[in-house]
Amino acid sequence: MILKKIKIGNIEFDRPPLILAPMEDVSDPPFRMICRNMGADWVYSEFVASDGLIRDSIKSKHKLDISNEERPVSIQIFGANIDAVVEAAKIVESVKPDFIDLNFGCPVKKVAAKGAGAGLLNDVEKMARMSEAVVRAVKIPVTVKTRLGWDQKNQNIIEIAERLQDTGISAIAIHGRTRCQLYKGVADWSLIGAVKNNPNITIPVIGNGDIIDGQSARNALEKYNVDGIMIGRAAIGNPWVFNEIKSYLNNSHEIPRPDIKERVETCLQHLKMSVDWKGEKTAVFEMRKHYSNYFKGIKNFKPIRIKLVTAGSFNEVENILKSVLIDYQY
Repeated sequence: MILKKIKIGNIEFDRPPLILAPMEDVSDPPFRMICRNMGADWVYSEFVASDGLIRDSIKSKHKLDISNEERPVSIQIFGANIDAVVEAAKIVESVKPDFIDLNFGCPVKKVAAKGAGAGLLNDVEKMARMSEAVVRAVKIPVTVKTRLGWDQKNQNIIEIAERLQDTGISAIAIHGRTRCQLYKGVADWSLIGAVKNNPNITIPVIGNGDIIDGQSARNALEKYNVDGIMIGRAAIGNPWVFNEIKSYLNNSHEIPRPDIKERVETCLQHLKMSVDWKGEKTAVFEMRKHYSNYFKGIKNFKPIRIKLVTAGSFNEVENILKSVLIDYQY
């Protein structure tokens, strides 16, 4: 295990933290709580539209729900208008997260095309002005999550990191792909390492991209010297990934995947918490993206997965999962 203290604001970690990435319709309070219980050291919210917060959008305000049990927690915001993002940051500060994160990395067309998220990679000066304005407007630490650059010809993350550090941000998380790559291809950790090992960079550097198990996490820590690891898609339906990685980093072997009983119980707990937080219809629909990974590796599970992703109510899903315990005789 690599032991080095990482301090961001008033939060100190004894070793590089394992962090749940911000993912729309995934990193909500129920899943954040489950991941914290399964070994995540720090969790991020779904990204929140600054314009929605200012308009008092119910959906946007709902995303500000946090509990003490999930701390440390970041609330991530995005927008194209500096004044709007600053106003949104003040609203976020009022609910007292541990950090406010600025999303400069979302590659989705409807976000980037409006000059928000990864769209700001085309305007480093505006990105810096926005960061500085938010840092000045709030009293809690401000962090940034971004990408290597807009495309392969414009991978200017070293310049971006230096410029953003000058604005007063407390840490930077870097996804090892460009905006144009979206989530395709292989994450380029060499540029993340170049930022971390740049003598001009003194703030913590968090790496993100293709961390799926203990070996990939160890490689990121040992080869690129990052101060933290952010885990996104590998955690969907697999909150155990955090403890599995910790076990590998501590003693070079991962704990076995949980048995069918634990998988069913955790999946049901996740769904119940989601129903309580967002309502049955939305919870049942959004839970569908988790089933493949919750039950990955279980033989002949495809027919059951099809039933799960077509079920329309909590009771239907619950009955299907209960039948799994009987059919698979854990």
